[in-house]
Amino acid sequence: MGIRAIVVDTAGTTTDLNFIQDVLFPYSVKALPDFLEQNQHNVLVENCICDTKDIALEPEADLARVTEILQQWVNEDRKATPLKTLQGLIWKQGYAHGEFKGHIFPDFIEAVKRFSAQNLRIYSFSSGSVDAQKLLFGHSDGGDLTEMFNGHFDTRTGNKLDKQAYCNILNTISLSPKQVLFVSDVIEELKAADAAGMMTCQMVRDSKQRTGEFRKISSFDELLIE
Repeated sequence: MGIRAIVVDTAGTTTDLNFIQDVLFPYSVKALPDFLEQNQHNVLVENCICDTKDIALEPEADLARVTEILQQWVNEDRKATPLKTLQGLIWKQGYAHGEFKGHIFPDFIEAVKRFSAQNLRIYSFSSGSVDAQKLLFGHSDGGDLTEMFNGHFDTRTGNKLDKQAYCNILNTISLSPKQVLFVSDVIEELKAADAAGMMTCQMVRDSKQRTGEFRKISSFDELLIE
């Protein structure tokens, strides 16, 4: 049957986790107060504000309190959908103003071109919003890589630690589990994908990283799909 699609994790797999934690997260924390103040009546932003109040169980929270909650969630690395949506909108401004570029590991930049030339479908699955993923790959060190991708998945598809999220991906892309390879650095994500029947491969870029009973690579140069 063979592999027909590859689903890649982002942080720690295709992009350096330090870029997310040291550049993108602090930028969003700093920008949140002004962004919410200026865009609070935008329908999408307003929905995110309401969802934040609901999740925090603080229906009467004012804008300053909502901002505080969201900034705390960033520091806690919460995977809350309204936060991820707002971060994507904020990062869009940062990319547009040239304040940073999307860091992508060079080996993935070369590999994604190779996979595309092999007519393999390529998807990304991240806790970051679909928009944030498109920005990351669209403003990358290697230029605009978005045309190489067939799609992106985020927390709206499901929790990355849950089997159901990977079942949902399979249903969306209409392939059987054994036709799809999921690559991630996180053991729990790989276990969930494996439970859904997907083929799996662990990216190990750091010698201190926790590893599991999965096929392992340290670079996409090692991932050859026949």
